[in-house]
Amino acid sequence: MSKKPLLILSVTLGAIALTTLSTLASEKPNIVLIMCDDLGYGDVQCLNPENGKIKTPCVDKLAKQGMIFTEAHSGSAVCTPTRYGLLTGRYSWRTRLQNGVVSGFRPCLIAPDRLTVAGLFKGQGYATAILGKWHLDFQYQDPKSGAILPKPSREGRAPIGATIPDGPIHRGFDYFHGIHHAGHMDTIIENDKVIERLDEIHNLPRLTEKSIAYIEERSKSPDQPFFLYVPLGSPHTPIVPTKEWQGKSGLNPYADFVMQTDATVGAIADALEKNGFADNTLLIFTSDNGCSKQANIGLLRKKGHHVSAHYRGSKADIWDGGHRVPFVVRWPGKVEPGSRCDQLITLVDFFATASEITGEKAPSSAEDSVSFLPALFGKSIVSTRKGVIHHSVSGHFAYRQGKWKLLLARGSGGWSSPKESDAQLEAAPEAQLYDMESDPSEQNNHYLTHPEIAQRLLADLTADVQNGRSTEGPEAQNDIKHIVLWKSGRAIDPKAPLRVRRQQK
Repeated sequence: MSKKPLLILSVTLGAIALTTLSTLASEKPNIVLIMCDDLGYGDVQCLNPENGKIKTPCVDKLAKQGMIFTEAHSGSAVCTPTRYGLLTGRYSWRTRLQNGVVSGFRPCLIAPDRLTVAGLFKGQGYATAILGKWHLDFQYQDPKSGAILPKPSREGRAPIGATIPDGPIHRGFDYFHGIHHAGHMDTIIENDKVIERLDEIHNLPRLTEKSIAYIEERSKSPDQPFFLYVPLGSPHTPIVPTKEWQGKSGLNPYADFVMQTDATVGAIADALEKNGFADNTLLIFTSDNGCSKQANIGLLRKKGHHVSAHYRGSKADIWDGGHRVPFVVRWPGKVEPGSRCDQLITLVDFFATASEITGEKAPSSAEDSVSFLPALFGKSIVSTRKGVIHHSVSGHFAYRQGKWKLLLARGSGGWSSPKESDAQLEAAPEAQLYDMESDPSEQNNHYLTHPEIAQRLLADLTADVQNGRSTEGPEAQNDIKHIVLWKSGRAIDPKAPLRVRRQQK
């Protein structure tokens, strides 16, 4: 008697799901994704009500209108790898970039034959634009000879008029206005050409204006959906709030800059409303990694503000403060206002989610991406992926599976103390294992007391690295032959068959 009603219920829910997806695909909603640069999880006040002293009314308003994800993680604890994963659905350490970030004047990190999420949208009839920071490498050419320009000195810049043969408009975007990375924030690029020098303090206001203008322009073609990606350069260094925001927080310039960034989010949301797009637009707000130490974290903490809330670490670290990020979604009529999701997702999952929203089956090239679309409707995410992989600035790996998190590092794996080179870590266990449910601040290392759990997670992590993908699908390969899994310490079982080559000391 009990099985039959359950079967009927299952079929009914399946039909509802298919109907919902079919409706979404036919509507082709607009997608706007705003990604801050170095904004900590605890820098959004509604995510850190007890120890968040920076006012973020615009993001807080979005949260009330939509859904907060409490377990969202960037693809890495630093800039470039996260951006690669967001646009490709693939972890960046599968490429030549094994640690750190890129600095431009090199071929684009995204291969020319790899589909990006912008390309996916474009194939579905969307207009696509990126306004902000690219930070995925591209080259510069002499506009007359076509010769590739060499990388200048640290203070050097690409000359005005230089052209770009492998930038955003060659990776699925119709329009680009912005910069390559924060170190060259004064060098403004439009589409495939360097067009001007702009003082860094004007960068955020310019991106705000350009975002509003783009939305207004799209209102002239209301029947064509659009994907607008706004990777802001703030509140990353240089920390340059404009005069009207200086001193507003009562904390320090970083906090002022966060408040100005929040106002930009509000301006974009208002532009969607004023131009009649709000009801059919999925608006996502997030960050590329945790807060940087350049924010003067110690001073902020003395004033009662915890940039990572109650999580350990900050930008660059393998601890959660390095890669747990704010993630707020507003989608009127689809996402329940004031709702919350505690399911584990990563920014790499945006690709598969976008694909499902448009009704296009996610390509097998999005090797690590899982759709979180069901979560937007209060459902469980269906995944063939065993766990989520985290990565630090130095290339240290961690693996999250359920409540357990295995870190192949003795310390932070990043910039927080203790670092891997600190003498005090010589006697520490070679790895860390935390129960994130009972110990979200990662204080009680279970690595030595639960070796069976550590071994299981290591085997799954190793397989995900070696197989070229972490989801089910066609055979895939990493771009490089050898990926060093253990950056410090030794393998749990040196004779285990599922080992990735260790780094030689």
